[in-house]
Amino acid sequence: MDAALALDATHIKVAVAQPYIFPAISYYQLVRCSDIFVLYDDANYITRGFINRNTYMVRGVPRRFTLPVPGASINRKIKDLQFSSDVKDVIEGIRHAYSRAPYFKDVFPVICRVLEYRDRDITAICREGIKEVFNYLGFPVIVIRSAELEYDRTLPADERLMEICRRMGGCHYINSQGGKKLYQKDNFSSRGIRLSFLEPRKFTYQQGAESFVPQLSIVDALMRCSRDEVRAMLDEYDLD
Repeated sequence: MDAALALDATHIKVAVAQPYIFPAISYYQLVRCSDIFVLYDDANYITRGFINRNTYMVRGVPRRFTLPVPGASINRKIKDLQFSSDVKDVIEGIRHAYSRAPYFKDVFPVICRVLEYRDRDITAICREGIKEVFNYLGFPVIVIRSAELEYDRTLPADERLMEICRRMGGCHYINSQGGKKLYQKDNFSSRGIRLSFLEPRKFTYQQGAESFVPQLSIVDALMRCSRDEVRAMLDEYDLD
């Protein structure tokens, strides 16, 4: 929180999302455009979501990778679950897929550090994933766990987000485009908070496939593109 307090309180942008393991670039765009990113880990776990899985490319074909979560259940909170320590198959799958990629030698150690992180707590590993990627790219980042915050968890979803934003000293809340059906700008503005939705722009890069496959794990772009190219991708969005 010390770093957060050093920000200009009149312009702090806050974004909130559940923790995912090496998600798509659009997720990192949300992190990039915010001053404080909150991992919403006191929500219930989604058993068939993307908290513990994503997709990479193997010889031009998309392939899913999954980190096991022992005891996973929709009746348990994300904050109370851990990733399995058995990640050798995932690591070997990534090695096999990208060993000849241009930036494999730089990126593979980053991926391994995250997947083998000593604290197996889901949020701890996902937060480490964000920090490692942004450190590799040379961007500063502030990532906070919602489970560590004091706020009224009985409030409706939009009011919880507003309260989290206020707790961070924020006056601008940014949500992914999927929130357009859930949250109203007038409702936020009446509470003194500006609401924006992040809209990713279309972009492509060389994936080694016949046609571009969007929404792959950021691992794919990191392996195939330079730091400068990935940095540019993170800025390919508009705020509505």
